[in-house]
Amino acid sequence: MNVGQAAEQSGLPSKTIRYYEEIGLIFPARAQNGYRDYSQDDIHRLSFLRRARGLGFSIDDCRQLMALYRDRNRASQDVRAIALSHVDEIEQKIAELKSMQATLRKLVSACHGDNRPDCPILDDIAGDAKNGFKT
Repeated sequence: MNVGQAAEQSGLPSKTIRYYEEIGLIFPARAQNGYRDYSQDDIHRLSFLRRARGLGFSIDDCRQLMALYRDRNRASQDVRAIALSHVDEIEQKIAELKSMQATLRKLVSACHGDNRPDCPILDDIAGDAKNGFKT
């Protein structure tokens, strides 16, 4: 099948599929006319990649997960280690987002939100909450 059909069946944009081929995540066959010819196995791999990326795994993680998926002699502890590392990264991002949220809530509560020109939000972003932005 062609890239458009592969995109439809895998749920990925054609551009993403071509990118995955370019970086060596998938290797579709080539028809006699030189066009890519995606098999059902390719569609399965693309769906695997779509799901892994949807879970936030990096391209490098996806490469490792794909290799482990293909290796029937794999140790599940290797897969688990990748997933646990990713969970740690997610937890770190959540902590950073909560910190940003707390800061923004504090700034919003300090803002009068009226017609006055002074704005503690802009002052904080500018890095000079005392004197405002200086040019």
